[in-house]
Amino acid sequence: MAAHFGRLRKGATTTAVAAVAVAALSASQAPGVTTDDLGRQATGAQPSANANTGGEGGGATGDSPYYTDLPPLKSPNPSPSASPTTGTPVSVGEAEAGIPATVLDAYKKAEAELRASKPGCNLPWQLLAAIGKVESGQARGGRVDASGTTYSPILGPKLDGNGFALIADTDNGAYDGDPAYDRAVGPMQFIPSTWEWAGRDGNGDGKKDPNNVYDAALAAGHYLCRFDRDLSVQSQMNAAILNYNNSTAYLNTVLSWLEYYRKGTYQVPDGTGTLPSHSSNSDPGASPSPSTPATSTPSTPSTPSAPGTSKPGTPKPGSGGSTSPTPKPPAPSSPPPSPTPPTPTQTVDHLQDANTGKLTATAGSAFDAKVAVRAESKASKGVAKVRVRFTIIGDTDAAFTGGESVATVVTGSTGTATAPALVAGEKTGDFTVRATVVGRVLGGLDYTATVTPRQADTLTRTSDTELTCVPGGEFADQVEVKATYKGAVAGKVAATATLIKSADDATENDKGPYFKDADGKTIRTLTDLTTDADGVLKLPKLYADDATGTFLLRVNTTGGAVLTVELKVAAAAS
Repeated sequence: MAAHFGRLRKGATTTAVAAVAVAALSASQAPGVTTDDLGRQATGAQPSANANTGGEGGGATGDSPYYTDLPPLKSPNPSPSASPTTGTPVSVGEAEAGIPATVLDAYKKAEAELRASKPGCNLPWQLLAAIGKVESGQARGGRVDASGTTYSPILGPKLDGNGFALIADTDNGAYDGDPAYDRAVGPMQFIPSTWEWAGRDGNGDGKKDPNNVYDAALAAGHYLCRFDRDLSVQSQMNAAILNYNNSTAYLNTVLSWLEYYRKGTYQVPDGTGTLPSHSSNSDPGASPSPSTPATSTPSTPSTPSAPGTSKPGTPKPGSGGSTSPTPKPPAPSSPPPSPTPPTPTQTVDHLQDANTGKLTATAGSAFDAKVAVRAESKASKGVAKVRVRFTIIGDTDAAFTGGESVATVVTGSTGTATAPALVAGEKTGDFTVRATVVGRVLGGLDYTATVTPRQADTLTRTSDTELTCVPGGEFADQVEVKATYKGAVAGKVAATATLIKSADDATENDKGPYFKDADGKTIRTLTDLTTDADGVLKLPKLYADDATGTFLLRVNTTGGAVLTVELKVAAAAS
């Protein structure tokens, strides 16, 4: 878990322990990572300069708190044993290497799904396990039912600006039960505004539940694999982890658990996993999840006074002093605390267009213009360091670069945020790109984007062979044409072929050559034709009835390309 706009409070003891442990682990547990004399990471795990480019800014978790416990320095070495209940061979080893059965299954299924849908990402399930460890202690040690849903919600603290980020409610409490402020939810600690678009149905029950470990693990996998990342490349894995929670300490902790799990894990029964005890937001022993009941600590009994000493208000023997307590001097008055300054997000009054160009593109190509907005205060001054979310809305397969329909960008020094480039899909028509300020209930800006059909301006035959046939026969050669647009190949362009009456009358002819439909019936107009990737269109076979003479075939494409082909039907020479 980790802070939307502000940084977290860290326990000094926890931070010191983490620094020492990371120094000891770095040589064996973080590929490409080295440390300086103080155990701080010097290379390999450093945040990428573009770690959050186009990302969520506050990450999947809103930078909520997380567990800072580090794995044992000794690598796990599981050994086979027999289950006391089933007799099935299982592995046993260090307690920290054990992962609850249902949770482990969720991680591995998420890896398998990503291997099929995004093979270039190379997501290892151990990375999901590492994040699940630091976010929720593997769903509180695997306290989940058979479907993978936690027995009680796992909630992070209120992101009310009191030591954490300030994120006003975005879901009316639907996910986190809090109608005032957002809270990170579930085993992978998604904030509601991120889950709304990133959520997945990992167990096939038709629901996207952040408290279900199958759903949450699959959503986390897709979140990490955004922007065409290849997680087998260390710098890209670092960027993905930092995008999940933008903290170098968080990155170090996750990488440590990743390497620990890579060296060996074993399955333990649900509900028996080990629980972390150190949190990034408090002293050692605190939990980052306030929904976990706190254990009360008994009061410490008073220590008896040592011989020869006297308590306050008690005279020394033989002193003859008064038994009344010694009056305490009045406590010095302290000035009232200064009010907390507003965050940049709180000062935003509205969004203003920042010279966005005309959003038009041909199907399958990139838009020339990008959506750009400016976050402004009431005085119309630009506000920096504000997260602006761009969302694609409507029936379209267009996406931002990287294949995502949502992108969040932090405003620069002038208050301007520019969305990633839009790429048109194959669906034509209009859709909307909406810009909103994350963490504020403000009116957004809507932009209409248009995808036009692919076009061709020229059609030519690929052969100059004369097309002839005898009455009642079939043409030996099939008509094949090639489409181009401004000299370039025009692939996937829609076309129509019609046998017309004359050059001046483009209506369908009722005699002469014809095509056949799927049932073998005569047809003289073909629709829903499309050129292939090379711009080539090959028409079906042509047949002739008893009429003789010269007939015309006309081919039209989207964009205005037209080609007229002569067809001759004559009796065979005697």
